[in-house]
Amino acid sequence: MTVHLFETENSVLNQFIAEIRDEAIQKDPMRFRRNIERIGEVLCYEMSKSLGYVRQTIRTPYGTKEVTTPSDELVLCSVLRAGLPLHQGLLNYFDRAENAFISAYRHHPGGGDAFEVIVKYFAAPSLDGKTLVLTDPMLATGKTLENVLNALKSHGTPRQIHIISVIGSRQGVDYVRQVFPAKTHLWIGAMDEQLTTRGYIIPGLGDAGDLAFGEKL
Repeated sequence: MTVHLFETENSVLNQFIAEIRDEAIQKDPMRFRRNIERIGEVLCYEMSKSLGYVRQTIRTPYGTKEVTTPSDELVLCSVLRAGLPLHQGLLNYFDRAENAFISAYRHHPGGGDAFEVIVKYFAAPSLDGKTLVLTDPMLATGKTLENVLNALKSHGTPRQIHIISVIGSRQGVDYVRQVFPAKTHLWIGAMDEQLTTRGYIIPGLGDAGDLAFGEKL
């Protein structure tokens, strides 16, 4: 897997990531969602440079011009519910892409630290020969993405897989590297070194789903 990490580069992306981490700014859910969306826009722009392109001729009112445009058939797949603002950021740029959605949540049996990832809802088009873009804002342990990958197998084999995440843990990135195909690309804004005993990223930002949409029972 090829990892594209952007926190070491001077970019406006770092401002958006700083704001979603800031617990004072997090009190505004609309701003939190919009920042996640903007991060998605920046990361998908960077990802777009690696896609396939074709040349075509465009007619203007005063003549013609040859241009290059993306040729990949994209399927954007997001993990509900935290992935929705990130998904919208990608749709702002890849507005002709097909879409897939999957629900994946952590279940802590008995309320302890150990958990399993439960997948209950999945809707997707055929993935055969297409470019699959998986979006999950927090790449913590990597188990959620592994379960999503296994669920997607029933819908065909993509030609290429890209993962877009906002913040990840080094442990999670290493785990995803092991379970995903070698040619997978990970586009990620920042990487932190530690996880809590319950599998949350330190320092991270907290629960992205709760910050975007409110606390759940």
